[in-house]
Amino acid sequence: MRVIMLVQFPIEPFNTATRNGTVGAKIKQILDAIKPEAAYFTEREGHRGGIFVVDVQNASDIPRFAEPLFLSFNAEVEFRIAMTPEDLAHADLNALGKKWA
Repeated sequence: MRVIMLVQFPIEPFNTATRNGTVGAKIKQILDAIKPEAAYFTEREGHRGGIFVVDVQNASDIPRFAEPLFLSFNAEVEFRIAMTPEDLAHADLNALGKKWA
């Protein structure tokens, strides 16, 4: 299942990793491990952040995606299910609308 990971990095330890030159290698190591379909770095609520699209097969996959970010950067990680237009079409909203109208 396609899932969007919303990541927010606190100021520390990210600043320290940036200053000592290890942040790039750590980010690369995490991305190599989680293998996102897409990765974007941006601001989130005034902090450094990221948006990653990952394929979650089972609920037990969640720690594999989140723990590297928790343990390396004390990051906050949220997961949101994402649907393509094709996924939404399979939901058959018309039938749901009739059933629950």
